[in-house]
Amino acid sequence: MLSIYKSVDGKLETINSIEKNSWINLIKPTENELQYVMGALDVDEGFIRAALDDEEASRAEYERDIEQSLIVIDVPIVINENNKILYETIPVGIVVLLDNIITVCLEESPILNDFIQGRVKQVMTNHKTRFVFQILYRTAAKFLAYLRHINRLSTAIERELHKSMKNKELIQLLELEKSLVFFSTSLKSNQSVMEKLSRGRIVQLYEEDKELLEDVIIEFDQAIEMSNIYSNVLSGMMDAFASIISNNLNIVMKVLTAIAILIAIPTMISGLYGMNVTSLPVPDFRFVSLMIVIITVGIGYLLYKKNMFS
Repeated sequence: MLSIYKSVDGKLETINSIEKNSWINLIKPTENELQYVMGALDVDEGFIRAALDDEEASRAEYERDIEQSLIVIDVPIVINENNKILYETIPVGIVVLLDNIITVCLEESPILNDFIQGRVKQVMTNHKTRFVFQILYRTAAKFLAYLRHINRLSTAIERELHKSMKNKELIQLLELEKSLVFFSTSLKSNQSVMEKLSRGRIVQLYEEDKELLEDVIIEFDQAIEMSNIYSNVLSGMMDAFASIISNNLNIVMKVLTAIAILIAIPTMISGLYGMNVTSLPVPDFRFVSLMIVIITVGIGYLLYKKNMFS
């Protein structure tokens, strides 16, 4: 899908054709749309196709000969799958030209949708450096929001696990831990991109935009720290519940062993007296029954004192 926007009085408006200082947004573009944009803006084909690979790593490049910059960052997305919420990241490519800016993504991104739906104020497509930094700042903010949501989900699942140990909750914790691994890896890759941008070699840095870039770097640093903290907490929680489950299994096995011992006593004694043997002492049914009860109760008491039933 190809959409073209241009800022008017700080607000984005949709336009029908590519103009100077416009933003071209490509979401899962067709080959015709790619060819149209490349032909209209003479953009490097490798730059515009970079983010169409879902395994593309975060990076920043500047092609001096054609004066075009490429910034690829990982952005967070939420996937609803079988009534389960999964958090993943996808690459978004930002191509900065002399007069235009292009974004390319395989799926709709909540970050870019915030710009389109007017949730970001003072968007100016003619100030390309600031627009790039606004996208990066929104990305960092979205990472932080999703990390807080993951933390709330893990706390709710922990409360459920205190009530009953179910595979469903443990699988949910495992999925959240996997999401945190994705986030942590993507955030570290994005951080390296921020370091390159701060040197002023990828996009031109203006004095009024340096403060915004500093805010972006601070937000990403905070997101990385939060991701590491939540990942360590969740990993510790998983280890603790694994130990609890193992301990519960040991308790169950101990109780079953004690019950098996008690059941074996009357079976063994009655089996001996049920044989065709005449030399056993006091071959009287009532005495044998009493002996079984006494021995079983005695051994049961000893097992109880040894905490074999708890």
